[in-house]
Amino acid sequence: MNIAYWIVAGPLCLFYLYAGTLKVIRSPDQLRPMMSWVDRMPLPALRALGTVEILGAAGLVLPPLTGIALPLTVVAAGGFVLLQAGAIVVHLTGEDRLIALNVGLFTTAGVSIWLATGL
Repeated sequence: MNIAYWIVAGPLCLFYLYAGTLKVIRSPDQLRPMMSWVDRMPLPALRALGTVEILGAAGLVLPPLTGIALPLTVVAAGGFVLLQAGAIVVHLTGEDRLIALNVGLFTTAGVSIWLATGL
């Protein structure tokens, strides 16, 4: 179960670390080609979202690596499930209705919750 967790949570962590870092350091003009919804969100909220994604990525990896506060892994993965549920709503109410990536991330985070309970 431990190997399966890392196979699922590792790429999920890398994705959120990358996406969160982009939201924190890039301007909305630079993000617009990748994320058309950035115009509907204030810049401080976008930066906060990026910070939450980075912290969540750390929450997926650090507790299992250190053996400290293992329940935080489930909390981080659960946060990503909620984040993607909100992202699906944002995409469906906006101009772009491309939610395949969001559904995949939602599912992967859900599987991470299941696998993290066996750590």
